[in-house]
Amino acid sequence: MYGAVALSAVSLYSGFTLAITQWRTKFRVNMNKADNEAGNKAVDSLINYETVKYFNNEDYEASQYDKSLKMYEDASLKTSTSLAALNFGQNAIFSVALSGIMIMASREILAGTMTVGDLVMVNGLLFQLSIPLGFLGSVYREIRQALIDMQIMFQLMTVDPKVSSQPDAPKLTVTPQTAEIAFNNVCFEYVEGQRILQNLTFTVPPGKSFAIVGGSGSGKSTVIRLLFRFFEPNSGSISVGGKDISVVDLDSLRRNIAIVPQDSVLFHNTIHHNIRYGDLSASEEQIFRAARMAELHETIEDWPKGYQTQVGERGLKLSGGEKQRVSIARAILKDSPILIFDEATSSLDSITENSIMRALAQATSGRTSICIAHRLSTVVNCDEILVLDHGEVVERGSHSQLLEDPKSFYSVLWNSQHELVLQENSENIS
Repeated sequence: MYGAVALSAVSLYSGFTLAITQWRTKFRVNMNKADNEAGNKAVDSLINYETVKYFNNEDYEASQYDKSLKMYEDASLKTSTSLAALNFGQNAIFSVALSGIMIMASREILAGTMTVGDLVMVNGLLFQLSIPLGFLGSVYREIRQALIDMQIMFQLMTVDPKVSSQPDAPKLTVTPQTAEIAFNNVCFEYVEGQRILQNLTFTVPPGKSFAIVGGSGSGKSTVIRLLFRFFEPNSGSISVGGKDISVVDLDSLRRNIAIVPQDSVLFHNTIHHNIRYGDLSASEEQIFRAARMAELHETIEDWPKGYQTQVGERGLKLSGGEKQRVSIARAILKDSPILIFDEATSSLDSITENSIMRALAQATSGRTSICIAHRLSTVVNCDEILVLDHGEVVERGSHSQLLEDPKSFYSVLWNSQHELVLQENSENIS
């Protein structure tokens, strides 16, 4: 009979622990979600603090963050309360079982069928069971909680990247003499039914400089994303150095391409580190040379801490032009046979732009390069200019050839920008 009580207590304890632990799992999941949301909200607001202040939305951001904290608070209270209920229930089960055994044994002693020693033995039986069960219950609860906390990590580990290298993919090795880029009937769409590129076909011979121009949404930047294999084309093929990039090692492909992106994002570190990021094995002299070519060295030398100057979160302590020049220096330092410029001078003034264009011409000499541009003045010296419209090459040729037809799409773009510049200059003179 005493064994039945002890076995019942163990069974009830185990079932209760499993059931309550499973029940309170959702509270821990909600608490983690609320914590992540609050952290993301805080980071997002702090990174974009200038925009928040521009539009006087400090109170709004604070209220949104407070909502996230309130959700975290509620979930945290439920987690703590459910844990207290679990502990109380576990202790209550053993207390009731122990009390029942004590009452049963006391009656047996009064009836003369048991001794005090038997009472101690029965009491010790239940105590001996309670200690390991309590330990196992705590271990199970902690393991379950740890698995919940690592749930997002486990989810990420099970996600297969859409673009990856095959295990036996060959390395891509190209030189400035073999760095040919070819797009062959490439079609691509981010959203099904909204075609960005339509049968795009062109070839950039080794050592040549090509420009891609066109209106907003014509697919210029998409060409670069596909070349880096951030996405895979829906149809068609892209090759570099005569090899289809879909079958070569992804890391080796990207090592052969250096890019100056349109949005120059810097690390919260020194300007020396941000330039050196293009080649972490570069020497000091190589870093200084790249900075000189990007028209940045003299500016850095004038700062009190020089190359050890902290640039702040995302480079917020630098101007737009300075950040863009850091990106140019990084690309030069990488020293790849293929150079990509995605609006590389959009944040520069005309004087600095002219000097940097001369430096870029020196950096791209003998290398294959693609320049994405809105400002057509930056592409007049390219070997060939491709004009995109709705994802197709509608015109191609050198700057002078494209201007021969006054009704061409390129001529319209050139004249509109030229007239705008003349108008701005006349307004400044007046």
